[in-house]
This record gives sequence, structure tokens and C-alpha cells, in this order.
Amino acid sequence: MSDPFSRDWFPSAEDPNPVRAAQAGMKRALPKRFYREAAVEEHDGGFRLILDNKPARTPAGKPLSLPKRELAQALASEWSEVRDEIDPTSMPITRLANTVIDGVSERRAEIVEDLVGFAGSDLVCYRAGEPARLAEEQEQAWAPVLAFARERFGARFDLAEGVMHITQPAESLDAVRAALEQIESPFALAALHVMTTLTGSVLMALAHAGGALGADEAWSAAHVDEHFQESVWGADEEAQARRAQRWREFEAASIVYRLSSE
Repeated sequence: MSDPFSRDWFPSAEDPNPVRAAQAGMKRALPKRFYREAAVEEHDGGFRLILDNKPARTPAGKPLSLPKRELAQALASEWSEVRDEIDPTSMPITRLANTVIDGVSERRAEIVEDLVGFAGSDLVCYRAGEPARLAEEQEQAWAPVLAFARERFGARFDLAEGVMHITQPAESLDAVRAALEQIESPFALAALHVMTTLTGSVLMALAHAGGALGADEAWSAAHVDEHFQESVWGADEEAQARRAQRWREFEAASIVYRLSSE
């Protein structure tokens, strides 16, 4: 896979140029599949993606190599499943791997602090006062997440009604930070970050990563408010399509976390 192809179709998440990012999304035609076979090859202590006997590279020109065979095989499966055109939006594991290799490893402390910031205003701590049914559904979905944080990390979080910001106990944020710092794999840390940004809750992402919630349970819990609104006003097809795309990204991040942590 040539470097220009990588840069054009899998732009680095670290690229600060918004114009370039917009231009990348305005391509009129997707590139055609140019390889016959996608495979995994053990090399130099890792497992790299091979396309027709040629090693693939990230947008920054680094080898697209992963630390675990199963993780590399999951990435290779994305490339094997490509039919006629290569669509980056349908290859979330590849995009996540590119981001990790090209930038996450050098920004570990920054990513941890960003996740701690989510804990300071976590979704599960902000509750509706009314209607009563919504408040009840939030409690049912989010109480297990808070229980997990309390039992696993010794972190207790205060609840607020509405959107008025509430300052969480410093010791609870420190407990979350300590848990995040114990995640050794940059792939696992990046996957956790993706799950957090998609749900708005690092506590929910940690609960899923810790086995307290399945992927589908975590995703459903993150969308209690949307599901309630749909039950009242009806579903919006565009919103559902966007949520389905984001679910595929969440599911891919869940797979990356699991395979990189085993």
C-alpha cells in the first residue's frame, strides 16, 4: 500500500489541518481494491498487515504492525472484506490502528488526562428531574456503572439534576486516573478513548472494559435519553443511521480493547 494512498484515504487523526480533513471527506470517488489478498505476517516482534506480499503502512509511513496476532487478524479481515471500493468509514479497526501507531504512543499522558476530564463531567452523573419515566430509566441504566466505579476503583461520584456542572471529588478523579495509568497497551488505551468519546462516559467505557457491561448493554445505556425521545416523538431515520455508524465504531473499539488486553 503506497504512502500517498495511506495519506489520502486514511488521514492521520493527529493532522491539525481542518481544510485537509474536509478535502479528504470530499473525494468524489473511493479507490478501487488494488490487491488480491490481505494476510498477517509475524515480523520484528509484531504482526504486520500484508497486501499481496507487500507490507502495508500507516499515513505517516510506519509499518502497519500490531502487537497481537488476533488483533492483526481482525484488521486483516477488514481488508479481506473490501469488495470493489476501499471505504475508510467501514474500516474502524484500521483507522484506530493508524491513529495508535502514528500518535497515541507518544501522547499517553495527554490521553489519560483527557479521559480523566470526562470523569469530571461524566454522562451518568447528570440526571433528568422529569419526566419521571426518563429519570427512572437513567437510574436503571446508569446505577450499575456507578456501582462498578465504586466497587472496583473506590471512586464515588456525586449526581446533579439537569446540566448544571458539579465538581466531583478529587479523590475519585485520582482513582480513575490511577486505573487508566495501569492500562499498558496503547491500543487498549486508544480503544477506551474511542468508546468514551462515543458514549460521553469514561465510567461506562471502564465498566464495559472491566466486564460489568456487554458492548450492547453499554451502548444502550449511553443512549437512554435518545431512546426515550424516540418513544415519545418517533424515530428519525437520519439519526438512527448516524447512531448505527457510531455503534460500528464502538463495537470495533471494544474488539480492539479486548484483543489488545488479552
